[in-house]
Amino acid sequence: MKLGLNLGYWGAGNDAANLELAKEADRLGFSVVWAAEAYGSDAPTVLAWVAAQTERIDVGSAIFQIPARTPAMAAMTAATLDTLSGGRFRMGLGVSGPQVSEGWHGVRFDKPLARTREYVEIVRRALTREKLRFEGEHYTLPLPDGPGKALQLTVHPVREQIPIYLAAVGPKNLELTGEIADGWLAIFFSPEFSAESLASVKAGREKAGKSMDGFDVVPTVPLIVGDDWKACADPVRAYTALYVGGMGSRKQNFYNNLMVRMGFPAEAEEIQEKYLARDYSGAMAAIPLEFLDATSLLGPKERIADKMRALAGAGVTTLSVSPMLQDLEQGIAGLRTAAEALDLAGVGS
Repeated sequence: MKLGLNLGYWGAGNDAANLELAKEADRLGFSVVWAAEAYGSDAPTVLAWVAAQTERIDVGSAIFQIPARTPAMAAMTAATLDTLSGGRFRMGLGVSGPQVSEGWHGVRFDKPLARTREYVEIVRRALTREKLRFEGEHYTLPLPDGPGKALQLTVHPVREQIPIYLAAVGPKNLELTGEIADGWLAIFFSPEFSAESLASVKAGREKAGKSMDGFDVVPTVPLIVGDDWKACADPVRAYTALYVGGMGSRKQNFYNNLMVRMGFPAEAEEIQEKYLARDYSGAMAAIPLEFLDATSLLGPKERIADKMRALAGAGVTTLSVSPMLQDLEQGIAGLRTAAEALDLAGVGS
């Protein structure tokens, strides 16, 4: 198992700290640093900035939003970042959610699985630098009734194949991820509850005639280091409440549904009810300590090492930590502790 760093969203007031964390992760030998986008900072600009100031660590999008770019534009961006970084780019993709897709990008959130399948195929075709032609339900290239012609990507990526990851939560999307992607970007991953999700991924791999060998399982896991693991859980509450309670509508929240499948239906409902009523402190208080512990790295180095063993045993191949920053010094100390814990766990690669 390798280590990664997830910086989350840029522009939240911690940009300088995020850059220093990326540099420290590079020095510590972390495998990859990820950046996200929602409706603020865009991931490609951040990744170019980070890549320019690091040496070895890969830079990855977690995620590029599929409704934000045409697949050809995504391929152009991937090829450019791979060139600028010297072959260090990994492309994570995701459909986002209906609120952002329709409210921010003006793209209907319909048939996300079919759209994702076509999108990935077009990106891959474009990156091979063949003349781009495609006929599908959602995309047709070139358009058949105008002056457009099949074009070829002019940028040469450093690598023949840029790895593509999908952010997936639901069973059908997980199966699609196993079938068409090189890796899975997971959230709220717990060794105790991972078998069902990984079974869906494996089903997709089998459908494509592939095994799990070489497939990258990449959960992002909050990291808080301290002597009292229960106290360490408190800084994770706002993050969890936001996703389970506020990411999506009352009828369609993928993260809330995931918490239900993980065995916390009453708690998931209470968190959402309170969050949508703007009782944020109540939503945070409603999150079970058991759930926070199951999906985070909390406590002293030895306890974190034990959790890392469990994660590796559950099939995780790249563990991306997300320090819940109080300040830069604590964040850097957390990354160093994570590296030491991985050595202590004896599951590094």
